[in-house]
Amino acid sequence: MKIKIKKDDIVDVLSKIQSIASRKTNISITTAVLIKTVPAGIIIVSTDLETGFEGFYPAVVEKEGSVAINARKLFEIVRDFPNEELYIKEIENYWIEIINQSNVEYRMVGMNPVDFPNIPSVENITYFNIKSSALKNMIEKTVFITGSSEEKRAHINGVYLESIENKGVKKIRMVSTDGSRLSKVDYACDDGLTLPGETGIIISKKGLSDVGKFLDHEGDIKIGYDKSHFVIKKDNETIIMRLLEGNFPEYKDIINRKEVFSVKLDRQKFLMMLKRMSIFTSESYKGVIFGFNKGRLLVSSTNPELGESKEEINIDYNSEPMEIAFNVRYFIETITVIDDDGINLLLINNESPCLIEGEKNKNFLSVIMPMRI
Repeated sequence: MKIKIKKDDIVDVLSKIQSIASRKTNISITTAVLIKTVPAGIIIVSTDLETGFEGFYPAVVEKEGSVAINARKLFEIVRDFPNEELYIKEIENYWIEIINQSNVEYRMVGMNPVDFPNIPSVENITYFNIKSSALKNMIEKTVFITGSSEEKRAHINGVYLESIENKGVKKIRMVSTDGSRLSKVDYACDDGLTLPGETGIIISKKGLSDVGKFLDHEGDIKIGYDKSHFVIKKDNETIIMRLLEGNFPEYKDIINRKEVFSVKLDRQKFLMMLKRMSIFTSESYKGVIFGFNKGRLLVSSTNPELGESKEEINIDYNSEPMEIAFNVRYFIETITVIDDDGINLLLINNESPCLIEGEKNKNFLSVIMPMRI
């Protein structure tokens, strides 16, 4: 194989696939990227056996073939390459040469491209369009909730995708949880959505995080799925993810409470306040206490190993005094992804979860369980 390609045509995609190629699998070749020639260009392939990526990029093909190259080192070479054009050439015994036309030369040990695992071939799938920015936004509002690295349960490791209808408007919904908190985000879609079977599907959070890197703030993409895979198509790029097997817990009761009181807060000011109050938290002392009193909210943090802090703000609150403890990191991560200038905290008592939503945009809702004081 020998190709001539422009640096700017591949450096971005090589950067984005690093999270896929860097994951440990039971075969070492998944740390490589597969490059194979086609008419008018090359196909770049990366996989961690759960998520597969494939994209077409223009190149001058001087000799057909395929190579498998360490993804990290190839990206570093291309990123820092001094010229706009470079040549990638297979020499012999899977050795690969990367050069310019004069004074730069790299020689890398490659791998046998025949050993590179195949990306699943998904056929007979119905796709529908969604704005790239919308899917990117939905992913950002759900994948931030992660479980431990040892977690095996599908509903913790994945995001639940389902279709709903609210007041005659068809929407797609993503829901994510780790058992202590939950987030859901809705998007009204013009094409509608028909899921296989009567329930939704569970998509890997790691895979969706990879997808988010490829999505722009403009344009449309296509998504589709069958019983085993979820597929995203964007221009000349395709990502295929294996669906997680398992059941997602019933969650609708916890987000449909009625008997609550609401506290309105300035999102940015409250976020910075919580960040200040989190300074003394640690792995052993994660919580802060919210003290609600007439017209005031006192947030305090106590850590016997470090110290204590407290800060008070004025709020519109006229109910009975109440103290309730929360993991402050959960609040910070949730408020960070809310787009509104204002937020609402919806509460019942100090033993019930707190619901958090934007003051104007009600498509996103988060639920955080309290901690014992």
